Amino acid sequence: MAITVLALGAVYSQIFNMPIRQLLPYIGAGLIVWGFISSIMLDAGALFSGSESYIKQIRLPYSLHACRFVFGKVILLAHDLPIYIVLVAYFGAWPGAVALYAIPGFLLLVVNAVLISLALGMASARFRDIPRIITSLVQIVFLITPIIWTPDLLGPRAYLAYANPLFHLIEIVRAPLLGSLPSAQTVMATLAITAVNLVATTFFFIRFRGRIAYWI
Repeated sequence: MAITVLALGAVYSQIFNMPIRQLLPYIGAGLIVWGFISSIMLDAGALFSGSESYIKQIRLPYSLHACRFVFGKVILLAHDLPIYIVLVAYFGAWPGAVALYAIPGFLLLVVNAVLISLALGMASARFRDIPRIITSLVQIVFLITPIIWTPDLLGPRAYLAYANPLFHLIEIVRAPLLGSLPSAQTVMATLAITAVNLVATTFFFIRFRGRIAYWI
């Protein structure tokens, strides 16, 4: 992760003609959050199929598997946090008390991670091609989401970045880490995404939870 952040920061600061002290912390924080999100999307397909022996032998809540899965990803994210700390320390870009707003933002991100893990886990248990589709889509989503580039680079078409749900899920954590509050648009979009995920996942989970053991 550290090598990736340094390499992308050095190259894209020249491409975008931006000061490296401004772009490198932005890319570092963005890639750390994106690493958490992308790992959830890539690995959630095996949530239930990978726990087949436990599900068929021990009666446990299915949500427990999702929580255990997401907790493991949180631990991996914690291993990448020193990269962010080194960057802001080196460039003297400490965010101050504003960084505390990243905590509720990250909690919202974790809630969405648990919900999407349940949804993708169920869908992938029924349709085994979904993980391959997700793998292809993640590569595309990375390029069209403002992770290593900023929305203002789109000029009058910046609305294309703000229409991307993943941008808001990243920005609600990244903005406080860079010393600014998330915009009202980002907060509202994140809450709306969480509500939609909660309703949709709950509906499908209640509807199909009895079939999961047979699908795997």
